[in-house]
Amino acid sequence: MNSTIRNIQLVAVIFVLIATVIAFFLEIRDMYIDQDIGLADLLLLFIYIEVIGLVRSYWETRSIRIAYPLVIAITALARFIILQDKEGDPTNLLYISGAILIVALATVVIRFRNSKFLNLDKSKSNEL
Repeated sequence: MNSTIRNIQLVAVIFVLIATVIAFFLEIRDMYIDQDIGLADLLLLFIYIEVIGLVRSYWETRSIRIAYPLVIAITALARFIILQDKEGDPTNLLYISGAILIVALATVVIRFRNSKFLNLDKSKSNEL
C-alpha cells in the first residue's frame, strides 16, 4: 500500500513539473508577443522557478522542505501587491505586508530551529 501511495505522489509531482514548465514557457511567449516585461511577469517567473525547485527537492529527498512553499508564498504576496491597482483600499497593502512579515518570520524560525544558537533539545523537536 505504501508503494502505491508513493507512486501516486511521484506521478502527481511529475504532473506538477510538466504543468509548471508549460506555464513558464507560455508566460515567456506572452511577454514576447506583448513586447513588454513587467515586474509582475518576472515575479511570476520566479514563482515558477521556485515550484520547479520544490519539485526537484521533493524528487531527491521524497519530502517537502517547508521553506520552499514559504518563499513561494512571499513571492506571490509581493506580486499581488504589485498587481493591485492604485485606487484600491490602502489597508489591503498593510494586511498583505503583514502577511509577508509573518511568513518571513516563520521562514527565519524554521531555518534556525535546529541552530546551535537556539540550543533546542533535538529529541523534543522531533516529536512535533
